[in-house]
Amino acid sequence: MIPRRFFWLFDILVLCVAFFTAYALWPFLYGLLSLTLSDVRALIQFPQFLAWLDEAMSFVTQSLSKQWVMPQMRDLLWILFSMAPATVLFVEILEGYSTRLLLQSRTRLALTGLFTPFAGLGMVLLLLFALKSLDISRVFVFSFTILSGMSLAAYRLILHSYFNRRLAAGYYARNVALIGSPASIEWMAHYFFDSIPQTEYRPLGYLSLDSDQPGPRLDGVTLEHLGNVQELGNLLISRPINEVIVIQPASGADWLKKVIEDCDYFRMALRIVPEALLFNTVHDLKVFYRNELLRLPAVVLTPPHLDSDALFVKRLFDIAVSAVLLILLAPLFLLVALAIKITTPELSVFYPWHVVGQQGKHFTGYKFSTMVADADVRKAELMAQNEMTGPVFKIEKDPRVTPLGRFLRKFSINELPQLWSVLKGDMSLVGPRPAGPHELVRYEFWHKRKLSIRPGITCLWQVRGRNKISNFDDWVKMDLEYIDNWSLWLDFRILMRTVWVVIAGTGS
Repeated sequence: MIPRRFFWLFDILVLCVAFFTAYALWPFLYGLLSLTLSDVRALIQFPQFLAWLDEAMSFVTQSLSKQWVMPQMRDLLWILFSMAPATVLFVEILEGYSTRLLLQSRTRLALTGLFTPFAGLGMVLLLLFALKSLDISRVFVFSFTILSGMSLAAYRLILHSYFNRRLAAGYYARNVALIGSPASIEWMAHYFFDSIPQTEYRPLGYLSLDSDQPGPRLDGVTLEHLGNVQELGNLLISRPINEVIVIQPASGADWLKKVIEDCDYFRMALRIVPEALLFNTVHDLKVFYRNELLRLPAVVLTPPHLDSDALFVKRLFDIAVSAVLLILLAPLFLLVALAIKITTPELSVFYPWHVVGQQGKHFTGYKFSTMVADADVRKAELMAQNEMTGPVFKIEKDPRVTPLGRFLRKFSINELPQLWSVLKGDMSLVGPRPAGPHELVRYEFWHKRKLSIRPGITCLWQVRGRNKISNFDDWVKMDLEYIDNWSLWLDFRILMRTVWVVIAGTGS
């Protein structure tokens, strides 16, 4: 979903567009309103209607071409600067920027958009009254107000329709893993399936507290058994889990410490619900529900930047940059494709890169082919020459790389097709490198934390001399350093250093 602060920005941008549109239409609107009452009365006399229509159209055409005496735009900007904050303030008062904005009814969204600009109009009229100034075009002011209301209502309704279709398709559903006693799992399972829309929260399964305990009786409810609570850490990077809900018993919760540690290490949202509050009726004590939809009394622990505005900006930046680069680099893509087919006609232009990304998500990325056709078969023969310690295979002068491929790797041109994965959302411009499935099975537990965020095309390892690093542990430590210190500024610095690395041709 779009963070609320961005709706403030969107509303101000819409008001700016309405302002400039009203200014551009001012001569036309003024011409229409300049028609005399006698001309309008001609409409009643049907025999004269066509003649009147020709006269009116001629008058409007002359109005558009006439040099109207109207104020300079800079003299009208104060109207925009007055109306915009007043409009945004009234939308805020009407809860038009609530966290579930796009789930409000279409009627409420439309009315909020249509009528809040009139509050801004009131601010303008108040300033005119205070300054005792009437030297302003009423045509412009009212056309600006009406255009603002129509535009705010229209874009809200369009976004409402788009997000509701995505919501109905389950795109925003959060997969939940439940941990607790059999009785509490039974209660939570029925609560989720009976009271919570599956399009927003989807119980993925449950973890048992003890391998010997009997499973919950889930009459009419299907809930997968995901294993023992001690297996949570590995589960967080092998299954698409978005949140862990623990139903904490009154006693005997020694396992909870490890659950908190695992969720903290893998940056997973954790909701701890006291079991006593589920099975006992509370009369006089108020229960504060942090989440309006789940309405569960809980302590909620979330990782840094979860659903933050900064992550939203990062995703917008990824989409914009990847889309622009894919368009601008299309001629280069064509030249590289022709070069590959001319020098190695037996190879396909793109190499399908089957990897594992955030939270163990498998996806296929693409690179330009730089190795011979039987590269994967010959890899076993070259394992003794591996220059990297750990699960990753890398040798500086790999005999499987084609002559053209060596040039493409030197300047990282072979990586450019990954921009498609960035545009799709499987990858980001900056982030830890994704893992191959054959590599992931050899990861140590602490290595797997690099899969807790979206992988990227470039990272700290890329800009700190990737050819000089031979220890996989050092590589992962840099990925974890990036995760712990992430910011938009850090991404920008890495991208700038990546540009220099590509120009310098230090790849291999």
